[in-house]
Amino acid sequence: MGMGTIGLVYLLLVCCAYYWAFKRDPTRAWASLRCGGMTLANLLPLLLAIFALVGLFQEFLPPEMIESFLGTANKATSLLCGGLLGAVSIGPPLASYPLAGSMLTNGAWPPAVAVFIMSWVSVGIVTLPFEAQVFNWRFALLRNGLTLLVALLSGLLLGGVL
Repeated sequence: MGMGTIGLVYLLLVCCAYYWAFKRDPTRAWASLRCGGMTLANLLPLLLAIFALVGLFQEFLPPEMIESFLGTANKATSLLCGGLLGAVSIGPPLASYPLAGSMLTNGAWPPAVAVFIMSWVSVGIVTLPFEAQVFNWRFALLRNGLTLLVALLSGLLLGGVL
């Protein structure tokens, strides 16, 4: 089943849910549609930027470069590069998926891409000073270090399975 088909099935399910919601309470259903529309309006600039970045990524980064950093030639380096790339990235997890898909298309090793996604979600190098201010430096460094280590170990485990 392709991504387009999955998207259409998901859209159909959401439409069914809204049909039920409008039958049950039209006022709240309209309120939820407005809320969803506002969320879309807020996310639209980010989504456009992500897809533009994916386009740049696919056209200006040669697959050989991606394969050299994230490919199967040196798996340890690929895992580390994927983890560090994800750790310095910032944005909602949703943003990592199109980039990860582009990496896979261009020859990246799937476990390195998995580490990229996991570290994007759980490690925050860019937000480290803020986290340290809220908690403390010891906690922030330990949490980020351990989550990067867990992401790398998960990638190793995935590499053993694939």
